[in-house]
Order: sequence, then structure tokens, then C-alpha cells
Amino acid sequence: MQNTVLSIRVLALLLASLAAPLSAATIVVLGDSLSDAYGMPREAGWPALVDQRLGEHVRVIDGAISGDTSAGAVTRVQDLLDQACPQVLIVILGGNDGLRGLPPGELERNLETIIEAGKAAGAQVALMQIRLPPNLGPVYIERFEAIYPRLAERHEVTLIPFFLEDLFDQPGMMMDDGIHPTEAAQPALAGFMEPYMRELLRN
Repeated sequence: MQNTVLSIRVLALLLASLAAPLSAATIVVLGDSLSDAYGMPREAGWPALVDQRLGEHVRVIDGAISGDTSAGAVTRVQDLLDQACPQVLIVILGGNDGLRGLPPGELERNLETIIEAGKAAGAQVALMQIRLPPNLGPVYIERFEAIYPRLAERHEVTLIPFFLEDLFDQPGMMMDDGIHPTEAAQPALAGFMEPYMRELLRN
């Protein structure tokens, strides 16, 4: 099923390439349901909104798949890079690894593979810090969350703060599951991400 979804996404990338201006810079968002317009029309998701904000000379490709883990992203990142040839790769992954209790060491290796692939393709890479709910326990959470600043420092990539941090306590911003942002939250997420994207394009 995931291979079918990936094939559809790759076809969409090719069509988008034909429609985009020849001089357009490309940003790829590699993520999971937090970036995949979960539970809403795709055009309502924050990647589509920030794509509109950045104008016709920048295209934002939403390479997120709901439910994806870091291991799943490893299997598809090269195809995304080959098809899109992005100037910027933004990695927003790990939430599903954490919620499933997967080993932090495995997550770190997978994220490292993705970062290295992005840099080898000539992209500016940014990694978003992912936070986990407290019910997973302090020891696991500490090991998990420490991965992100460590990788950012090791590979000299931008570390973006977790973009849901200030939304959890705001009415109407989170779905009933307490994990996914609502459609009403998407403009705020786009506003949060836009300056980081602009800065990465300047580098």
C-alpha cells in the first residue's frame, strides 16, 4: 500500500515540476501525519499554505505520509530527492517511532541516513525537534528527544523547534487525540515554518 502511495506522490512531483517556473526553488518536507494534512483536504495543510505564502518562485513539495516511521522514510527519501532535486529538505519525523516505543538508536541511525542523503544531494537540511507525550516515561523520552540536537550538531544542520509546542493549550488547535493539529491550526503552523524556510533558501 505504501509503495502505491509513493508511486502516486512521485507522479505528482513530476507533474508539479512541469507546472513550476524554470527558476523555482524547491523545498521538500519529509514527514508523517503532522505534515500530511491529516483529517483534512490536502490543500488545507500547512505545507500547501506556506507554498502559497512563498510565491511562484518557490514550490513546497509535501513528501509526508501519515503513519510513516523513520525506517519508512529511509526507503523513499532517495526517490524524493532524485525526482524533486530540492534546495531544501526539512525532516519532521520520529513521532511514530516514539509512539510505538521503537529503539531510539534505530531512530538516530535512520535520521542520520536521511540527513546524509539530503546533504549528498546538495540540499540544505533542517531537522525538527520532536516531543513525546509524558506517558511514555522520562527515561525513554530523554533518550529519544536528545537525538535531535545531537544530530543537528554532528551534521551542522538547522534544528527547528517542535511546531506544536505552543498549540497544545490553545482551544481548537488540537484534535481530540491530542496528537494531531486541526485544520484551524494549519495557518499558525505555516506562519511558524515560513521564516525557517526562507532562511534555509538563503543559505
